[in-house]
Amino acid sequence: MNKFFPFFLLMIVILIASCERDEVEVVKFDGTPYIFVYPENFDDPELPTDNVLTIEGVKLGKMLFYEKSLSKDGTQACATCHLQKTGFSDENQFSTGVDGFFGKRQAMPIFNMAWHKTGFFWDGRANTLREQSLKPIQDPLEMHETLENVVSKLSKNKTFTDQFTRAFGTPEVNSHKVSLALEQFMMTIVSFDSKYDQYLAGKATLTDSEERGRNLFFGEYNPFFPDQSGADCAHCHSGPNFHNGEFMNNGLDKDADFKDFGREQVTNLASDRATFLMPSLRNVAQTAPYMHDGRFKTLEEVVEHYNAGVKMSSTVSPLIAPTIAKGLMLSAQDKTDLVNFLKTLSDQKFLTNPAYAQ
Repeated sequence: MNKFFPFFLLMIVILIASCERDEVEVVKFDGTPYIFVYPENFDDPELPTDNVLTIEGVKLGKMLFYEKSLSKDGTQACATCHLQKTGFSDENQFSTGVDGFFGKRQAMPIFNMAWHKTGFFWDGRANTLREQSLKPIQDPLEMHETLENVVSKLSKNKTFTDQFTRAFGTPEVNSHKVSLALEQFMMTIVSFDSKYDQYLAGKATLTDSEERGRNLFFGEYNPFFPDQSGADCAHCHSGPNFHNGEFMNNGLDKDADFKDFGREQVTNLASDRATFLMPSLRNVAQTAPYMHDGRFKTLEEVVEHYNAGVKMSSTVSPLIAPTIAKGLMLSAQDKTDLVNFLKTLSDQKFLTNPAYAQ
């Protein structure tokens, strides 16, 4: 009997491994390939290889994005807190959930997700867009529904089961497919046709004020020569998407005043305390209020924070810390020019594109 024991042990291991493999759903993607178009000055997008974008899958994701039955009482959809006219963000400081409770952070905008490489939410707690997509549905402060109920409701809706068939080959609804479809739609929400993009392409001209603002935005900070000093914005908001993908403390509060520990709640690292994901500045004129807690209502307030309001703390970014002593030394005209340049990052085509609308 002893000589057969290793054989039986091996068979048990194989059986367990087979069961584990069966639990990993292999999704079949039917439909027409979605052609993802982007400008030459952007890096290649990081599209998920295990979630092939199709026209049918994107349409299903759009339907789900605007579907209110994903919430507990059927009154809210993803689009309730992510409006296209505000860059798919929320114009309120904190979003209100189905039970009347307020969220704890400002709803982030949605666009150019294929170039988003460092996690989702302000603290990066979701590694993928599909993972992110299911969390608001289940959050008691937001849509407060169970995935089981979502699946049950969608399974009884022939319009949805028909679209699941077109996208995935069968009418079966499950939460994994819901997340894949939402990921597909959100991946296709893109913005790269602002006035500034047109300026770079030689199709638009900046005003004198916007041009001065552009020079300030990309200009290096120089505390010794105020007349030559820039606003030093591009260190944190760089590249064609105007963000660096880093989690940073931008000097909103001193250590004793921290109310939200941000990224530290995910990593458990003290060095991440009060650090948050630097957002893109594209469409920033439409995505007020600003910062993770929505404390600033206007771009003018944001510029003044960096000009003279940055506070020292144990985790403040070394990119910002050198400006604390003297501030950015911006004149009133400088601040106006900088705001005017930021407004050139608005993309009216994106804000009104019917492909993203309900």
